[in-house]
Amino acid sequence: MRRSRTVKSKLTGKAKTQWDDDIEPDYASDSSTEDVDNRVGNIPSYWYDDLPHIGYDIDGKKVMRPATGDELDRFLEGVEDADGMWTTVTDKLHKKDVQLTQEELELIQRLAKGENPDADYDPYAPTIPYFSSQVMDMPLSARPEPKSRFLPSKWEHKKVMKIVRAIRAGRITPRRPGAPRAPEKPRFYGLWTADDVPAAPHAMHMPAPKMALPSHAESFNPPAEYLWTEEEEREFNELEPEDKKGKVVPRKFASLRHVPAYGNFVQERFDRCLDLYLAPRALRRRPKLDIKDPSELLPRLPSPQELRPFPTTRSVTLDPTGMWVVTGAEDARCDCGDSGRPCAMRWKVGGAGEAVYSVEWCPDREKSLFAVATANKVHLIAPLPLLSDAVAARTSAFALAGFNAAATDDEGNKIRPVAQPEGVAWFKPRGVSEREEGRLVELEVPGHELKQVTWHKRGDYFATVAAPAGARSVLIHQLSKHHTQAPFAKLKGDVQRVQFHPLKPHFYVATQRHVRIYDLMKQQLVKTLNPGLKWISSLDVHPLGDHVLVGSYDRRLVWHDLDLSVTPYKTLRYHARALRSVAFHPTLPLFASASDDGSVHVFHATVYADLLTNPLLVPLKVLRGHSVTDSLGVLDVKWHPREPWCVSVGADGVGRLWCN
Repeated sequence: MRRSRTVKSKLTGKAKTQWDDDIEPDYASDSSTEDVDNRVGNIPSYWYDDLPHIGYDIDGKKVMRPATGDELDRFLEGVEDADGMWTTVTDKLHKKDVQLTQEELELIQRLAKGENPDADYDPYAPTIPYFSSQVMDMPLSARPEPKSRFLPSKWEHKKVMKIVRAIRAGRITPRRPGAPRAPEKPRFYGLWTADDVPAAPHAMHMPAPKMALPSHAESFNPPAEYLWTEEEEREFNELEPEDKKGKVVPRKFASLRHVPAYGNFVQERFDRCLDLYLAPRALRRRPKLDIKDPSELLPRLPSPQELRPFPTTRSVTLDPTGMWVVTGAEDARCDCGDSGRPCAMRWKVGGAGEAVYSVEWCPDREKSLFAVATANKVHLIAPLPLLSDAVAARTSAFALAGFNAAATDDEGNKIRPVAQPEGVAWFKPRGVSEREEGRLVELEVPGHELKQVTWHKRGDYFATVAAPAGARSVLIHQLSKHHTQAPFAKLKGDVQRVQFHPLKPHFYVATQRHVRIYDLMKQQLVKTLNPGLKWISSLDVHPLGDHVLVGSYDRRLVWHDLDLSVTPYKTLRYHARALRSVAFHPTLPLFASASDDGSVHVFHATVYADLLTNPLLVPLKVLRGHSVTDSLGVLDVKWHPREPWCVSVGADGVGRLWCN
């Protein structure tokens, strides 16, 4: 026990009990009773920041602030005792540093790791089965079983006797052994097909007509474009009641629980009752037909072969504005139209047995005319009745100015006509009706079959490919001066396709196996591409001019990067038959390929400005809308100038506009 004595207080002068402090706390002691010099309690320590003392002891004396060193002293202490420096904390109550013990450091580490503070605690101690490890020799209760558990239940006996009396009286008919069970009702059924009232058993039963099912017009959340404007609602309210039947004013609600009660419910129920009560019913007699094949019910349609001829459409082109589309067919007809008028104008540009092999619109937006390649002529046609007066006058003046320019120079003096290649002639159509419908100029070129006509980007020059014509198979024509020149004195191989470079004075010539690039200004060969194809069928140049797309009859599509190599960068084999046409989009990173398998493949092609990054080619879509006729499928495909739309024509005589 602790010793105590009575002493006189120095502050109050009264007697008080004083206990001895020279004892050690044992197991029963509490840490809260340990001796603390500063007895100010739990108050903010900054109250004593401006005072020389930090509090008061148990006797009321001031506890002076201990001496603290500066930063130099702290540095020297850290150098002398580096290990103890990091295990020292500041006691805010006594304003001095306290060295933590090893046990306190381990306790802090366990708390930081989220572990149990007690080092002796074992979270994985083995489970001791206190109640199931030992077999009990005696039961928990030795009470004997009650007698009621061995006697029949009185209440169950009453329920059974009630059922027996009902069976004897005939109120309950039990199912005899072996009798078939009643069919169970289907768990799932059609909400709008099940009849509420079963049909009558007699043969003359005439069921009531069913009510019309709700339509999409009664949707509680229609799209915004289906909602009526105030003017439309006002016009609807002014109609007569008989004109409003079957019409519903669309309303939009956020959810089904916001939909109010139907306002016309009572009126419709009343009208339904009147129909059932007053409307006479008639029993329809269905004729008995001896039908062996369901196809006999279909109407007899004529064979598609009887509706021929379907002219094979070989070529298609779009004007620079994207509004007009021109197609050329094997019956020497050219059709011009738009989405609203598929055939606004039609021209017959050849005789019997002649075909239109290529049509190409002039890329100059200031004029509106296109070139048509037939057997051995190029027809320059403008749809004058469809154009405005200013565009029609500007187009006619540009196309016909070459007749005067060929006879005079820039100063107006008469000069000797420039010698044209043999077999080339420029002339006007003779008939007045032909000139009125837009036939401006006709150009006769050597050869029996014009394969292609293509324009330069500026719209003044165009090139033609004819076969067989030797060195004169490729000709370049200038429309403003009606001048024609043969750029090659000798050609290696049969020319299949030609194309102008969109930015440079380069000219692409595709033979059966190679693509040669010529500089028209320097009149020299720049590069020869080796696509590795057996027979080239189509050619197109990227709008930037650094990439070339080549298609072949051996089902392969080749992408050439002119900055990379003369060999192909990519070879694609997605088509099942020969390729007929390839085309780059003028403004978007897209290109398409048309094949005899009746499909058009659309690809995404990203060309980066960084020369170290290769182009990215991604297949997007396979367009199937043409049928294969006489082993021919899609013969030509062209892109819209601005939109991601393309137009395709095929041997089935159909032209299709594909939109996104």
